[in-house]
Amino acid sequence: MKSIGYKALCSIFALALATLACATPDVSSLLNPMPSDDFSSDSSGWGTGTDSSSSVEYANGGLQMIVYTPYYVTWSTQSIESMQNVHVEVSVKNESTDPEALYGIVCNELGSTQSFYYVGISPDGYYAFIKSAVAQDDVFLKEGNSDLISAAGGSVRLGLDCGNGSMTLYVNGQQVDTVSDSTYTQGSIGLFAATDDQESGVNVTFDDYVVTKLGE
Repeated sequence: MKSIGYKALCSIFALALATLACATPDVSSLLNPMPSDDFSSDSSGWGTGTDSSSSVEYANGGLQMIVYTPYYVTWSTQSIESMQNVHVEVSVKNESTDPEALYGIVCNELGSTQSFYYVGISPDGYYAFIKSAVAQDDVFLKEGNSDLISAAGGSVRLGLDCGNGSMTLYVNGQQVDTVSDSTYTQGSIGLFAATDDQESGVNVTFDDYVVTKLGE
């Protein structure tokens, strides 16, 4: 059973703005309006930083997130661009010691307001669709357990449809579940990691991140 203590949030959004201000996009990013990243460059625009609660850094050929504080969420975005009706995919290598570590994808993030959806999985097979809002407790729109997740092992390919008033989660190309909610219709896309009750229990690395328009 998951705790619902994920309200303590640490946004890396401000750091993302600072990084974007000095990052120079390469030619491929100019030609392709939809975000993608293989994390081969540490200047591709993701917000990074380390403090006593969490760490988000380019490491091990990807974007590594380590969370030290229990019941804590950290996330990062690559771009402040607002998008809608998208499909997001990312590979995740899980080296967490906590079987209830939660990690996944953020969508429709409205600036630095802490208003967004985050959808993730845990190594024990748990998954959750969560809505965050300013000065309110997080709302678990839907949660459950799936053998598709627990059987996937330490490395998975996550997918998320986010748009048209619904979200659908995929693991290794197979649909896990879907939920409807139209509170947020557009926003930035990002990645997140969250602890349950274990200190320093979360250590995940994201790689091969791709965003496409739904239906493409």
